[in-house]
Amino acid sequence: MAEILIDEAKLREELEKKQKRSQHFEHLAKTHPCMGGEAHFKYGRMHLPVSPSCNIQCKFCKREFENTASRPGVSSLLLSPEEAAKAVGKALELCPELRVVGIAGPGDTLATDYALDTFELVKKEYPRLLSCLSTNGLMLPEKADRIAEMGIDTITVTVNAVDPEIQAKICSYIIWNGKKIEGIEGAKILIENQLKGIKAVADAGVIVKINSVLIPGINDRHIKEVARVTGELGASILNIIPLIPQNELADIPAPDCAMIERVRLEAGEYLEVFRHCKHCRADACGVPGKGQDIHDKLYDKRAVETFSHG
Repeated sequence: MAEILIDEAKLREELEKKQKRSQHFEHLAKTHPCMGGEAHFKYGRMHLPVSPSCNIQCKFCKREFENTASRPGVSSLLLSPEEAAKAVGKALELCPELRVVGIAGPGDTLATDYALDTFELVKKEYPRLLSCLSTNGLMLPEKADRIAEMGIDTITVTVNAVDPEIQAKICSYIIWNGKKIEGIEGAKILIENQLKGIKAVADAGVIVKINSVLIPGINDRHIKEVARVTGELGASILNIIPLIPQNELADIPAPDCAMIERVRLEAGEYLEVFRHCKHCRADACGVPGKGQDIHDKLYDKRAVETFSHG
């Protein structure tokens, strides 16, 4: 009888958490342009490029400093946390519709402490702005407590597979405890940490969005499983990003519209699917649904730094 009562109590607790997440997500989706369709065309977001290095190497990823390409991993400059906080004030003057300050690179946001240090400054100066962090999730379990304590509103975790054999086809290697770990061994560590981290931050009340890069012939039949597993752990929404053929996956064609729609429908059985992604740069600023980007007006410096792994 005692075991039954404990199970019932756990079930009620999980249902209450799920209900709170759902209510919180519905509220955020009204003002977060990367989580709600209406907000996408109405409100602005700003990406602060403060994270220089990455701790994994995805086969489709090509990080670089340049001024024209519109895709993740690209920035025209690198800012210090202090420079980034000052830039937010200027961005609000240029884009009064700004509601979200996000950090999405150009490297991984948790591979160094720069992103979280930046959020501490920004949240102190602009507490009404939503905070949004994007990460590959490798360091998420280690950073989960600080993220929750800081009150970061949303986290986007890029999860391309929950099967190590599939993940090994997408990610060349990880840097873990100072060592380069390749293949399935590295994929197992990455997936384990991603899933553990997602549950930790979701249980702490942070809204979790999943990004999955759709790669024909590799994970196009698997993303629905990503949606199922991450949804059970507390994720609220999924963004399916069509592959940009480049780097080690340059020979794989981008998915066509029929494939994208099929995968969205399959994954939509488990998670709400966001359908307005713009392949944003790590220094993007403006209202994405209007095709607006004012990053050229924000900064008077350009970077010459190179990226590193570690």
